[in-house]
Amino acid sequence: MVLWQHILSYFRREDSKSPGNSKGASNAPRTGGMPLWIWGVATPMQVATVYRCVKLLSESVANLPMQFMRLKDGIFIEDRNSRFWYLLNVQPDYTVNAFDFWRRLVQEILTEGNAYIVPIYNPVSLEVDRLVLCGRGTVSHDTINDTYTVNDNTNALFGEYDESDIIHIKGLTGQNSKVGVSVLEYARLTTEIATTGDTETRNRFANGGNVRGIVSNDTSVRGFGEYQDKQLEKTAENIDSRFQNGERVVSLPGQVDFKQISLTSTDMEFLGTRKFTVREICRFFGVHPSFVFDDTSNNYKSAEQANVAFLSHTLAPLLRCIEVEFLRKLIAPTLCGKRKFEFSKQGLYACDLEGRTRYRNSLLQMGTTVNEIRHMDNLPPVEGGDTVLVSANLRNINDPGGAVANPSKSDKEPINDNDDESKE
Repeated sequence: MVLWQHILSYFRREDSKSPGNSKGASNAPRTGGMPLWIWGVATPMQVATVYRCVKLLSESVANLPMQFMRLKDGIFIEDRNSRFWYLLNVQPDYTVNAFDFWRRLVQEILTEGNAYIVPIYNPVSLEVDRLVLCGRGTVSHDTINDTYTVNDNTNALFGEYDESDIIHIKGLTGQNSKVGVSVLEYARLTTEIATTGDTETRNRFANGGNVRGIVSNDTSVRGFGEYQDKQLEKTAENIDSRFQNGERVVSLPGQVDFKQISLTSTDMEFLGTRKFTVREICRFFGVHPSFVFDDTSNNYKSAEQANVAFLSHTLAPLLRCIEVEFLRKLIAPTLCGKRKFEFSKQGLYACDLEGRTRYRNSLLQMGTTVNEIRHMDNLPPVEGGDTVLVSANLRNINDPGGAVANPSKSDKEPINDNDDESKE
């Protein structure tokens, strides 16, 4: 039943795009993307590059802690006593942990174009009790009246919601700015090429590569009759069936000649086409080919630049989109300047020990104390670690003996009477 509902909802989306069907376009369930699977048909998520890009982006976001921050003394600090902290970092819903929640959320954005979250409030405390991520195809968005109709059997969630009562995170929008469009929708042609290539590869390896050709008689013979033509057809069918069964060497009767006409993979530049689809899919997702294990030449500098580009141009806009929508729907306008949601970017460098070391050293030189840096790594404070150090020699900034004499200066240089050392 679920399969047929999924297929029918997909065709309804296709019908809603036809001219003159504006009513269907507003009332039909719009997810903005292609179905992940249909029985017996290859789908985009079965393409290795698409799967890897979706997995990389979704797990990169899920790996980052979502912080609920409160303004205190002019700076934002993390508020772990709030109910939001537990929901965003431990368990958003009854049977869903935070990692699966964020991973599935990003997957919905990339593959469907839209992700819908319904906040469920506690009637006693009036705090958010649950964050329900609606299933695929369970939300119908009326863009004219700005309402959402939810029919989610899995989460036991039904009803009509106003635009302000549901968190709607969209992908790249099309003509209708209220509805997101999935990456797979934009990359439909490229993913179809990649899917066709995978299907062709499977067919070629299924029986060792079928041989295609023409069976003919001796060219010196002229004027074939109907009987000879039928015999050639039977011979061709026999040869084809024997090749289909995996035979490599087949004998030909009499004067029959076989000329192969199928192109090899090299002639079709099949491998080059497969590489082209990998690069094209990576362009749509904004992922460097090295992240999908493409065999491009890679060195330390290019890998570092790829990481910077991934964080700046791919991941950062996605994180910002989620943060702003959560702030808009969960925080009152009067408190938006005093509360905020923010993903902690430190998780991106969790396994890059050299990068973390450089980052810590830079903070230390900018005036961050030792204990503040140790707190980032969940280490206990040390005695004297709350003192701000001089960036040059890492001494106390208030220590009058912090300056070190320049050995290049001449000993005959007159001493300044106003110098602190001369007074001592």
